[in-house]
Amino acid sequence: MSPTLTLPTAEGGLERYTLRAPRDWTIPRIPARTRIAYAAAHVVADPLADNTPGAPAVIDWDATMAFRRHLWECGLRVADAMDTSQRNMGLDWSATRELIRRSAAEARTFVPNVDSLLACGAGTDHLGAGSPDLDAIVAAYLEQIAVIEDTGARVILMASRHLAASARGPDDYHSVYGALLRQLTRPVILHWLGDMFDPALRGYWGSEDIAEATESFLALVRDYASRIDGVKVSLLDREHEIRLRRRLPKGVRLYTGDDFNYPDLILGDAEGHSDALLGIFDPIAPAAAVALAALDAGDTARYAAAFEPTLPLARWLFSAPTYHYKTGIVFLAWLAGHQDAFVMVNGAQSARSVLHLTEAFRRADAADLFPDPFLAAFRMRALLATSGVAA
Repeated sequence: MSPTLTLPTAEGGLERYTLRAPRDWTIPRIPARTRIAYAAAHVVADPLADNTPGAPAVIDWDATMAFRRHLWECGLRVADAMDTSQRNMGLDWSATRELIRRSAAEARTFVPNVDSLLACGAGTDHLGAGSPDLDAIVAAYLEQIAVIEDTGARVILMASRHLAASARGPDDYHSVYGALLRQLTRPVILHWLGDMFDPALRGYWGSEDIAEATESFLALVRDYASRIDGVKVSLLDREHEIRLRRRLPKGVRLYTGDDFNYPDLILGDAEGHSDALLGIFDPIAPAAAVALAALDAGDTARYAAAFEPTLPLARWLFSAPTYHYKTGIVFLAWLAGHQDAFVMVNGAQSARSVLHLTEAFRRADAADLFPDPFLAAFRMRALLATSGVAA
């Protein structure tokens, strides 16, 4: 018998809701062979610390590392210290540096070559506010890159708010990224994060016109193709991603960051496919593991059956304002039992409404993502009680 509780509706009423029986996901626990798949992982805040807006981030390291083990045990790689970890939105550089080091040490307990399991974001966020000159931006990137390379993890060159503020056009982007790529010792992943994820990145690559920005981006990739493992594109535009993918130099991967259209983009077509580096893989890791294993076996029907029920959830979690998607991801980790409290650094647990979270609850249940429905129902009742709903 499954648990039942009372949920609020968008119309202002209440309804009784019965959760589905738990699905016994058969997790392959080995990496996919035909696709590279990274889950961008969230951090678990210490619920007893002062993780209020503007305060330094205090992390529950045991729970944060346990969640990374969960992702690796699902056969996924981990992309750490990214926007899903609240970079530029509460996770300061001191905590980020410690996160990178701890995640690399944890990865080393699985494999000797850390870069086969872990990639980490390098940015310029420790510079603070302002518009520094290009040399300062390069130096800031190199400082963070050195931390990542020292651990053995792969580097992801994240988009920089400072560069977006300081650059006068495409040439400035090429100057900064060229200086970095010439000094890196191993191929990296470039990250193009759209302004729906971070409004401060509007006009990245030197133009607010996507077609012009794409030409600037491609010119850089072509100039340094041997130093680039792949590009991670988070623009939530399926057709743009496919066109870009087809124009990349041979050997440069496209890691989809499209949390709205990932099943189709990863599946691909006769002209190619996208690999994956996705925030949505954080809450749907078991489904992603099963889908990718099915694709390895050539079973596209089973691939679709695992992935398709997760799409309504993904499109809800990443709905506008998209940059608050992290709240829903941490909420689902709490409901699924991966952490003991629904608390985030920078107080970001308050960024979505109770109605938004309630709909996320429904959609996660429909996708069979609650390993213990009774725990999920108990915790959902506790949250609703704070809003006056007797569940």
